[in-house]
Amino acid sequence: MADDPSRTGDAAEEVAATRGTDADSAADADSSPQARPENDDDTRDDRGVVVPTAVYKRVTVFSTLIAVVAVVGGFLVLDVATDRATAELSEIDPLVALVGVGLIAFGAVTYAFSTRFRAEGMGNAKDDTDEPSNNG
Repeated sequence: MADDPSRTGDAAEEVAATRGTDADSAADADSSPQARPENDDDTRDDRGVVVPTAVYKRVTVFSTLIAVVAVVGGFLVLDVATDRATAELSEIDPLVALVGVGLIAFGAVTYAFSTRFRAEGMGNAKDDTDEPSNNG
């Protein structure tokens, strides 16, 4: 009769058995710096850029404005290229349609890039665990 896995001592041994490694190397992998950071500095998002509040406000306002104008303009250009989505496939201007799609993508990339900026003193919402779990 095979051994019951629930009766073995360590979960690392079970993981090691399924992966084909020994328990010591599985335990070492769990304690590696990538698996378990030592302090809060390691858990910070390296892609975020901390800037002064005035710069943050300008980046947020102008990047949002550029993104909205680019996306709306892209849809307008795409609408012109497809004649309000009523044109036959042979009547669509592919170059104008690609420009429209490119403007939409440019607006999305601009907005996504702007979300990397943070003002001094701003935390990252996904890193906050100080809030209580009860909202009532």
